[in-house]
Amino acid sequence: MSKRGAFIAIEGLDRSGKSTQASALIKRLEAANVPCKHIKFPDRTTPIGKMIDSYLQSKTELDDHVIHLLFSANRWELASSIVKALEEGTTVVCDRYAFSGIAFSAAKVLPRETTSKDGDSTIPIPTHVLSYEWCRAPEISLPAPDLTFLLEVSPEKAESRGGYGEERYENKEVQEHVRQVFDRIGEEIESSGVGKWVVLDADLDKDEVEQSVWDEVKPFIEHMGVSGPVRKLWDKTREAAMVDALYI
Repeated sequence: MSKRGAFIAIEGLDRSGKSTQASALIKRLEAANVPCKHIKFPDRTTPIGKMIDSYLQSKTELDDHVIHLLFSANRWELASSIVKALEEGTTVVCDRYAFSGIAFSAAKVLPRETTSKDGDSTIPIPTHVLSYEWCRAPEISLPAPDLTFLLEVSPEKAESRGGYGEERYENKEVQEHVRQVFDRIGEEIESSGVGKWVVLDADLDKDEVEQSVWDEVKPFIEHMGVSGPVRKLWDKTREAAMVDALYI
C-alpha cells in the first residue's frame, strides 16, 4: 500500500509560539527533502476569513453562534485540498485547526450573579454561551490530524510576548477556560485512537520546543509517510452528535 503525507496540527493558547513552531517545522521538513505544505487558520484572505479577521480585531460584532460557524466554514473551505495534498504524499502542517475553534468557542462564558449562602453578597458563576457538543458538531468529519501538538504557555510568559492583548480573546480568564477545553479534546482524541496528542511546555526556549516537535515528527519521516487513508474527526459519533446539538 502506498503511503500518504502526514497531517500535523499545531495548537495552543495565544502567544504560545504556534506560528513560530509551524514555520520552523516546515523549514526542517524542506531541509529533509520532504514535500510539505503550510496552512494557517483562520485563513484571513478568503471572504469568510476577512469577516473573521474584522471580528477578531473587534472592528465588528457577530453573534457567538455565527462566528463559530464562520470559523468552521473557513476550515471546510480547505478540507478537500488538505486531503488531496496528503494523498499526493505531501505532509501538511497546520497552524491552528478545528481544536482551536472548539476550544475558543466553548470557553466563552457570561457572568451570572447569584446569591451566596449567607445572603449578604453575590458571586459570579460562569455560564457557557455555547455548549461543547454544539461547538464540536460542525467539525465532525473534517480530516483528522495524525499528530497534534498543544503548546501550553503560562499567563505570565504569554503577557511578556509582543502583541499580547491586541485581539479579542487574549486575557487570562479566557485563556484559562480555553486550556480546560483543550484538555477535554486531548482526552477524546487520545481515547479514540484517531491521532496522537502531544502537550509541550511552551514556556521553554523556542529552540527546545522546536527540537521536541521534531523528535515527534521524525518517525513519520523515517517511515516515509503514513499508511492508510486520511481519517475523520469524531466520525463514529457523527449522527448522535448532530442530533444532540439540535437540542442543546
